[in-house]
Amino acid sequence: MRIEDYALVGDMQSAALVGRNGSIDWLCLPRFDSPACFARLLGDPSHGFWWLGPSSGGPATSRAYRGETLVLESVWDTPAGTVKVIDFMPPRHLNPDLVRIVEGVSGTVEMSTEIRIRFDYGRIVPWVRRLDGNLQAIGGPDSVWVHSSIPLKGGDYKHRATFRVSAGERQTFVFTWHPSHQPRPEEIDPIDQLAETEAFWSSWVASGRHGGPWRDAVVRSMITLKGLTYAPTGGIVAAPTTSLPEDIGGVRNWDYRYCWLRDATMTLDALTQSGYLEEAGAWREWLLRAIAGRPQDLQIMYGVAGERRLPETTLEWLPGYEASRPVRIGNGAVDQLQLDVYGEVVNCLYQSRRHGLPPNAHAWQLTRKLMDFLESGWDQPDEGLWEVRGPRRHFTHSKVMAWVAADRAVRLVEELDRPGPAGRWRALADRIHAEVLRKGYDPARNTFTQSYGSRELDAALLLIPMVGFLPPEDPRVIGTIEAVERELSSDGFILRYPIAEANSVDGLPGGEGAFLACSFWLAEAKARIGRKEEAIELFERLLALRNDVGLLAEEYDPRYGRLAGNFPQAFSHVPLIHTAQALS
Repeated sequence: MRIEDYALVGDMQSAALVGRNGSIDWLCLPRFDSPACFARLLGDPSHGFWWLGPSSGGPATSRAYRGETLVLESVWDTPAGTVKVIDFMPPRHLNPDLVRIVEGVSGTVEMSTEIRIRFDYGRIVPWVRRLDGNLQAIGGPDSVWVHSSIPLKGGDYKHRATFRVSAGERQTFVFTWHPSHQPRPEEIDPIDQLAETEAFWSSWVASGRHGGPWRDAVVRSMITLKGLTYAPTGGIVAAPTTSLPEDIGGVRNWDYRYCWLRDATMTLDALTQSGYLEEAGAWREWLLRAIAGRPQDLQIMYGVAGERRLPETTLEWLPGYEASRPVRIGNGAVDQLQLDVYGEVVNCLYQSRRHGLPPNAHAWQLTRKLMDFLESGWDQPDEGLWEVRGPRRHFTHSKVMAWVAADRAVRLVEELDRPGPAGRWRALADRIHAEVLRKGYDPARNTFTQSYGSRELDAALLLIPMVGFLPPEDPRVIGTIEAVERELSSDGFILRYPIAEANSVDGLPGGEGAFLACSFWLAEAKARIGRKEEAIELFERLLALRNDVGLLAEEYDPRYGRLAGNFPQAFSHVPLIHTAQALS
């Protein structure tokens, strides 16, 4: 299936991808970054999946989330009748549960299910036994119980069942993971949990502030972002998947199941503007724990509990999504220097305080330490926000975000009464600002450039007016917006930067699709410079790229007319929210 054929269900600690055909092809337990027990997404049926649908097969006639929740309902209309399958993961109690409920709507439909449990990304075939009519699968540290109202028949390392469901009838399935050394987990009631799960999500949405002409798209994005939050710590993952390719069949396959400071700060900004201060407070506590230590040791990403070591390796036994190899787990970019994260962190702490989060002495001490480092380290070359694997450069966006750090630190002192050397920090901000205007701007072309002295452009330059570095009406801002649209456009959508053999900044072979966040940035930038009709037109085109349940991947590839990259992607849904707010 295509990436857009999947939908997300999750319990705010892990998530599953459910295909349009009723197959769950990706699930990592017990955490987002744990080894997958269903990994067909990156391989073939032998790597694990769980299919449930009419015996005749085929995609669902329709599917949607039930109201404003993360409960998925897929409907099949068949010649014999209509049936629906409800998929969800209840907010976690002690162990993670995946629930599937079959409901007959009309007539009588023959249904089938097949489940292949494979631990460690499809490498381990577990030992399965039947106890009290239920299945238990054990493999190393992992154990799974499958509670089914229909007997499952085993054979050839898989379990199957065929059954009929008539109007008004229900059959239920519950998949529960627990550590193999612990006692058998307590069974849950799937029907009770359905009601509780729907109530949880509906209540959470109602606690926020939502409005405007694109409310439905914004709320669905908010629910997706909440679903990518790791509830025990407050960390927010960039995506629940690894190695979905940016270039179908290529090598640009990365593990996004970690907490990027950049993505998380932008996510928290969107949440705080909608009134979700509890998430902002939890993330701030996660941040303080994760980056505790020397400011020069700040990483661009961490594990969901704040882990720092995320070694990158490849899984050679997986052929990859549509032969996109290698399949990677871990992320080598964890060791990169990206100066922009200092600006994003300080800005997030500032915005959280502005929106009502109470002051925190530890957070302010951290801010001062970050500024101590930036005062001497802001002028270093770095890898930039796109995590390029070419040589370090003086990326213009990185310098702009260093300015943001200094500017927001001054505001924390002057607007929010925090004690600190505002005069010294303002002088630092002025020094950075002057250098960017001198070295990062090409007056002959009237545009800022990707790095000092380069001719290449970078879509991140669209953020210059958003962060307040220059006002939107400044001719240099308008010239940059026009240049980015002119030179980085692909079928009207925006690439991150030019990718060509002659451009050594990237350091990787192959191409990629249009980066959806960058396209949303262009729409917001157009709105800020008064071109609202153009902004709305682009925004509506971007909304049309969402799949049938409102989800976006990292990129859209105009060559093939399909989504690409890890899915769903927080870094796509956050600018959707920001752009909708700007246009509203």
